[in-house]
Amino acid sequence: MQILRRKLLEASRRLPLFYAAAAAPRRRAHAVATLAAAARWAPPAGAGSLAAAPWAATQRRGAKMLGSDVKLGNVIQRRGRIYQVIKAQHSHQGRGGATIQVELRDVDTGNKITERFRTDEALERVFVEEKSFTYLYQEGDTVMLMEPETFEQIEVSKDLFGKAAAYLKDEMKVNLQYFDGRPMSATVPPRVTCTVVEAQPNTKGLTAQPQYKRVVLDNGLTVLAPPFIEAGEKIVISTADDSYMTRA
Repeated sequence: MQILRRKLLEASRRLPLFYAAAAAPRRRAHAVATLAAAARWAPPAGAGSLAAAPWAATQRRGAKMLGSDVKLGNVIQRRGRIYQVIKAQHSHQGRGGATIQVELRDVDTGNKITERFRTDEALERVFVEEKSFTYLYQEGDTVMLMEPETFEQIEVSKDLFGKAAAYLKDEMKVNLQYFDGRPMSATVPPRVTCTVVEAQPNTKGLTAQPQYKRVVLDNGLTVLAPPFIEAGEKIVISTADDSYMTRA
């Protein structure tokens, strides 16, 4: 209870600052939401103090990995440079060994290169720290996030989310990946529920095999879905490749 009272007090002290700095009604609403979040907060089971439940973070220093394990968002060291994986595609050609083609972004310069690794090739994965935040709102090319434990707010570039920025929704839990103390990329949950706002008519009996059709989601994205999906339905989408997974 002492921890709960402390967080309520901290949130109530910030509330006037929120109102003073936020002229828009939407920002005032987020200030109220922040106080409400503090009121709902309860320490996790078995936690004796705030120190027992720090930010969710994973740290890897010089960890070795195989080419087969490379995936989107990984940070690797290559020829003395630090790169982030922004695209990864596995392939197997004829009798040759399996490979993975990746698009890399130089963390320091922003330049992009394309490389191909053998799946059994040893690579060095560098230090990465991941922290969890709550999405609040966007203003132009800026995204406002809140740290769930301290309620502190930070601004990051929308570009950190890439195409996944289209999936951002109020109160969504997102992760920031840090390298050398600075945010380098951001990710949304792997599965997101969206509402279909427009769908092509379901044409039955034209083919023996069901054909996927294009549907428009409430976030503006167009994806492929089974023919039985109609406007107004909620569906689960994989944010990694914008693919239909199941009905919600």
